Amino acid sequence: MTQSENGNGLVLAEKYYSQYGSRARELKAAGRKVIGYLTALGPVEIMTAAGVVSLRLKGNVSEAITKGDAYMETIVCPFVRNVFDAAVKGRYDFLDGMVLPHQCDSIDRTDDVWSDTLKLPYWHFLNVPHVTDEPSVEFMKDILRIFIQTLEEFTGEKITDEAIARAVTAHNENRRFMRELYALRITDPPLISGAEMMKVLVAAMSLPVDESSALIKGVTDEIKHREMPPSTEQGRRIMLVGDQVDDVAIIEAIEGAGGRLVMDDLSIGSKMYWNDVDATPDPIQGIAERYLRKLKLPTTFVGTGNNYQETLEARFGHMKQYIEEFKVDGVILFVYKFCDPYGFEVPAIRNFIESAGTPVLYLEDEYSISTLARLKTRIEAFLEMIA
Repeated sequence: MTQSENGNGLVLAEKYYSQYGSRARELKAAGRKVIGYLTALGPVEIMTAAGVVSLRLKGNVSEAITKGDAYMETIVCPFVRNVFDAAVKGRYDFLDGMVLPHQCDSIDRTDDVWSDTLKLPYWHFLNVPHVTDEPSVEFMKDILRIFIQTLEEFTGEKITDEAIARAVTAHNENRRFMRELYALRITDPPLISGAEMMKVLVAAMSLPVDESSALIKGVTDEIKHREMPPSTEQGRRIMLVGDQVDDVAIIEAIEGAGGRLVMDDLSIGSKMYWNDVDATPDPIQGIAERYLRKLKLPTTFVGTGNNYQETLEARFGHMKQYIEEFKVDGVILFVYKFCDPYGFEVPAIRNFIESAGTPVLYLEDEYSISTLARLKTRIEAFLEMIA
């Protein structure tokens, strides 16, 4: 019986959160190959089908960039620079390879820096398109088949359609388990805090899918049986919107000021878990459609709608649904400096959410705890404003 199945799911989540990558390192020592990936565009179903351990890379907001900037321009996204700095320092010295997606300039234009500096046995650039029409889906399928071919050559094992279909089923189940955990945040007060949820999300993306599912189920069972004392404070219910926010620091700033983080639209959170891969005769078809059409990323152009308002609804309508379902009182847009894709969308997102009657606070900051203190006053003022 695993620790999560024995009623200590949150303890296990804390372990894998604070010792990020430790399980992948153990599996590497046991003979498994470990492939790191960046962003929500990493096709985890294919990596699972290949029998490798997929590890989503993260940086360390508590550690200054001291080595990475010798190789990478300082105008690059601070998240990308921080993760690269961690890799240069040896934090991911157990990796056998990496896959980088064609997503933003900070990733696209640093691919050669990553590969030339880390010199891993396996490297792959996934040339993901940025539009979602039928030709793009066909192109994406070809890109995924090339990815499969390179993994087969690297591992020496054939990746069958049956193996991919099983992996799709496993990851869809994993997403369902996580959605069930999210549902425990609908209550007032939520049964699980935002900080606890962040630790589960981070821990889950560091584990093979079966272990990730076991962890999530263990946490969910533990939380369901938690006895919550009656709340005497009416904390404002907050949704956090952003890219790879993968540390509790900003969450603790919100909840320390009296807010309750009850929902997110983050690329390690709901973006990853709300949309499944459709079961299709050719499993590559369903995977291609999910990563192109179902992931709501600012780098993917969704050209639907007969007018501007309809296009906004197609792109951000899910946020309005989250606000209603999770009874959100206010939204915090948290965007990293130099992140142009998310930055360009701020006016549209803000207008769309505020037009529906929900106040929005826009924060731009570094991927660093050292700069977070200056935002706390604004967060406190925002919570007071919507009280």
